[in-house]
Order: sequence, then structure tokens, then C-alpha cells
Amino acid sequence: MVNSNNAGKIVGSLVVGALVGATLGVLFAPNKGTKTRSKIVGGAEGITKKFKKKLSNEAKDFKKSVSNEAKLLKKKAAELEGLVEGKFESVSSSLKEKANALLENNSDNSFLK
Repeated sequence: MVNSNNAGKIVGSLVVGALVGATLGVLFAPNKGTKTRSKIVGGAEGITKKFKKKLSNEAKDFKKSVSNEAKLLKKKAAELEGLVEGKFESVSSSLKEKANALLENNSDNSFLK
């Protein structure tokens, strides 16, 4: 809990420092307020465009990755299904053979009685 308080104080200090720095930067800016505001708006729009582009690219990469993983998972599921079917058929055949052998043994023994 002590670390959480320290982290909160550090983050709070950074935010306050950034606000004070931004305020002083605007107060002592070499340009008029309108020009400074237009620069700020232009910079924000540029950052927004970059962020949207990066987010779009990340979404495309994520979708591609999920698609590839889904294909791999389907392939592995099909392989597992084939393996299970093969095992089931093998066990089924073995049980049928044993059942038939038991039936033959019982029918042969019934004549001995």
C-alpha cells in the first residue's frame, strides 16, 4: 500500500509539472495567442491522425494474427479428430473381435456340456 501511495504522488507530481510547464510555455510564447492556439490545434490533429493510423495498423495486424491462429487451430482440430476417429475404429474393431471370439468359445463349450 505504501508503494501505491508513492506511485500516486509521483504521477500527481508529473501531471502538475506538465501543467505548470504548459502554462509557462503559453505565457512566454513568442507568438500571438491565436497563432499559438492554431499550432496547438494543428499539432493535436497531427497526433490524432498518427494515432488513428497506428491504431488501424495494429488492428489489422491483430486481425491477421487471429485469423492465422484460427486457421492453425482448425487444422490441429481436424488432425485430432482424425486421430480420435482412428483410435475409435481400432478399439471398436478390437472389441468386435474379442466379442466374436467369446461368442465362438461359448458356442463351442455349449456342445461339450
